[in-house]
Amino acid sequence: MYDRAQLAALSAVVDTGSFESAARELHLTPSAVSQRVRSLENVTGAVLVRRTRPCVATSAGEHLVRLARQVAELEADTEAVLHQRGTHATLPLAANADSVSTWFVEALRVAGAEAGTAFDVRVDDENHTAALLRAGAVMAAVTTAGEAVQGCRSVPIGALRYRAVAAPGLGITDTRSLAAAPRARFHASDEIPARLVAKATTRALTGAVHTVSAGDGYLAAIRAGLGWGAIPELLAAEHLASGALVEVAGGRHLDVPLHWQHWRIASAPLTTLTEAVVATARTHLVRQRRR
Repeated sequence: MYDRAQLAALSAVVDTGSFESAARELHLTPSAVSQRVRSLENVTGAVLVRRTRPCVATSAGEHLVRLARQVAELEADTEAVLHQRGTHATLPLAANADSVSTWFVEALRVAGAEAGTAFDVRVDDENHTAALLRAGAVMAAVTTAGEAVQGCRSVPIGALRYRAVAAPGLGITDTRSLAAAPRARFHASDEIPARLVAKATTRALTGAVHTVSAGDGYLAAIRAGLGWGAIPELLAAEHLASGALVEVAGGRHLDVPLHWQHWRIASAPLTTLTEAVVATARTHLVRQRRR
């Protein structure tokens, strides 16, 4: 059994980035926080936090940070039930920008109304959100990773369908002009536009590449004619219907399977949120065939 005060000290150091900030949060002296972390390191026989700026958890430390947050969540959940307090639990979550801008917020609304829960959502690439789970930074995440992170459950929830689109004025009429046209991507590792267009042509993409790392800004860049790009069908539909955008990959699409991964703890707010996520995804995402 690990000492809860020591776990809380470790979690605070990692969350705030320094022993001094953790001390202020816990109403302790920095030396007291340091002593608790060292005691926990002595118990585990491993270095748990790198004394850098900011402080970061080691691989061993990440496991205990996750444990600390799970303990805190269960304690808060139990306290609220036993004393029927109106305090709102806050669930740290992670999701990709395209899910947040299309369907995920609806799940939060449903779960928040039912359980009175508050949410702290980190927006990151769908390929990276699982890393936040491994680090114990979030309790649940929308991710492309199907294999369950240690201590988590993984639930397939469907696929987000993408369409390749552009402003009509960009003048893309065939695969040759598509390959040579400028394109927009959401971030440097965004492979969705290239993967989608690879289904339409084997031509090398030679056009200029513009990176616009903002959800609304990315769509605005495409609409303004900065380049063609790939956006979720849920977002593209109204713009295609109005003629503000046109499809440029011959009607082809790319389905990106998503999973909902969450901690394996008996938390009522987390259970309520999971049910809302699964139900909302069933309505908005593309169902995947079972193999």
